[in-house]
Amino acid sequence: MLTYLFSSPLYFLIYVVAILTAITIHEFAHAWAANRLGDPTARLAGRISLNPLVHLDPLGTLALLIFRFGWGKPVPFDPYNLKNPRRDSALISFAGPAANFILAIFLAIVIRLGHVFFGPNVYMLEVILTPFVFLALTLAVFNLLPFHPLDGGKIIVGLLPEKLAYQWDEILQRFGFYLVLFLILPLFGGYSLVSLTIFPIIRGLLNLLLPGTPLI
Repeated sequence: MLTYLFSSPLYFLIYVVAILTAITIHEFAHAWAANRLGDPTARLAGRISLNPLVHLDPLGTLALLIFRFGWGKPVPFDPYNLKNPRRDSALISFAGPAANFILAIFLAIVIRLGHVFFGPNVYMLEVILTPFVFLALTLAVFNLLPFHPLDGGKIIVGLLPEKLAYQWDEILQRFGFYLVLFLILPLFGGYSLVSLTIFPIIRGLLNLLLPGTPLI
């Protein structure tokens, strides 16, 4: 993605805006869900906001630019304020990827309606919005991996039987970050393990939403 900075600065700018949008919607959804489920921590921290600056994690944003996989600043919440801490924590975690999927579907509908009403004249709209769809899908799918600090870690802890959930949570607390780092580093012939495993899923979803659109 960084290669666009020199080969196509305008396209690089589109990607940056798409990254900011995907992260902002993702983290906003976490904060909104936490507040709706009874915990005001994120709201008091100013995280129910569409201001990208309050949601950016420097390492996660850099990872998105370099590896096309990344994350935003974790949204704080206090499980003791939740009626059902394990279940509600999983719901709060799922809210981020769900918001990204909704964003991707909405923008894909806009593009496809553009084709219906404007035909070939929609090309520029497609060029601009396709990276938004792609990065929203990327952030959603990547964050569903069942490891801390990704959302999938808390989701799986909320779904597993209680005893197994606590055991898995303890393992993830100790080794989750290292697992994620191992997954995103390009250790396999210049490719990361996560790109080899979930990029086909992301490309399949993109092709499903935008059939006939050149894949990124």
